[in-house]
Amino acid sequence: MAFRTFTGLIVSLLIGNSAWADEIQINPSHPDQYTVAKDDTLWELSGKFLTHPWQWPELWSRNTQIKNPHLIYPGDTIYFSIIDGNPQLSLSRSELPLAKSNAPCVLLEEDFKQGRRDFAVSEDGKVLPCIRVIELKQAINLIPAETISSFLSSPNVVDEHELSKAPYVVDFAGEHLIVGTDDRVYVRSITEPKNQSYTIYRPGSAYISPESDEILGYEAQYIADASLQKPGDPATLTITKSVQEIRIGDRIMPHTEQDIALHYFPRPPEQHINGSIISVLGGVSQIGKYNVVVIDKGRVDGLLAGHELDIYQRGTVIRDLNSPVKNDRVNLPDEMAGTLMVFRPFERVSYALVMKATQALHILDKVKTP
Repeated sequence: MAFRTFTGLIVSLLIGNSAWADEIQINPSHPDQYTVAKDDTLWELSGKFLTHPWQWPELWSRNTQIKNPHLIYPGDTIYFSIIDGNPQLSLSRSELPLAKSNAPCVLLEEDFKQGRRDFAVSEDGKVLPCIRVIELKQAINLIPAETISSFLSSPNVVDEHELSKAPYVVDFAGEHLIVGTDDRVYVRSITEPKNQSYTIYRPGSAYISPESDEILGYEAQYIADASLQKPGDPATLTITKSVQEIRIGDRIMPHTEQDIALHYFPRPPEQHINGSIISVLGGVSQIGKYNVVVIDKGRVDGLLAGHELDIYQRGTVIRDLNSPVKNDRVNLPDEMAGTLMVFRPFERVSYALVMKATQALHILDKVKTP
């Protein structure tokens, strides 16, 4: 079968009844083949062939070999081609040889397939037990899950009154000056507990809309996990895990099991979104690829986990030195600067992972529906 190289063409393909994607846009600089590396993600892999990586399900469906794109492994080689006007993928699996062993009682997977029969035997001619070694490969992930894992359950976003009304640490047990894991704390007013597990938070900064100056929520900084030992006023809690020194006045909230999405289906939101980056998490000062940011749109705006948005660097205002008009100023256009994916939406703000950054990103850069 003849394969034709495909360069710089937009292939129009209907994707079922989807309203958010009616054509596959091929990356003009796509490779004809690519060998998957250990640290690759499915998102990065899709971006090598597509302008919009969220269109990967349709492209993956047009192949005869990659039945499940989540089962692509380092060392596999993916081939891209056009057949009868349609983009196609094919794949060749890597066959990485295992290290040979001189021990006769070790049976490697490739030895088993090739019909090895020279097993170790005892002095009386009986076959000795033999270890069968099979190589286990780890499929590549859609996104670097370890990057967002610490943000899936904490920190949190609360409204104005949630933390102020919550119980708080009033003192430490045992005359400790510094409290950490395995220490006990006294907490005001947990008299009728419905939980045994609690989370200790510290009030953080307010998330403010850059358009209206309205407060959208407050960051609740995660401090520690605790287990209730004795209810009352004060109640006694034991610290089970801490990431910071606990202070008197830190707030206590019941730990709730949340449905945390570990697998995402990236796609654009159905509603038009026009928002901004209002904060960056993780203690970083510069925003780049795989940083976690806070945007000023949330569930009330229709955002769900997996929704993808484009990032635009805000155009600056400059003075036109050649204009005959005194102090004439020009507002430069916004420039496309990257892509992010929402992974934890709250009511009015969302946590999002920067998936692509073509230039430096900043607080107040815009986010929009692709």
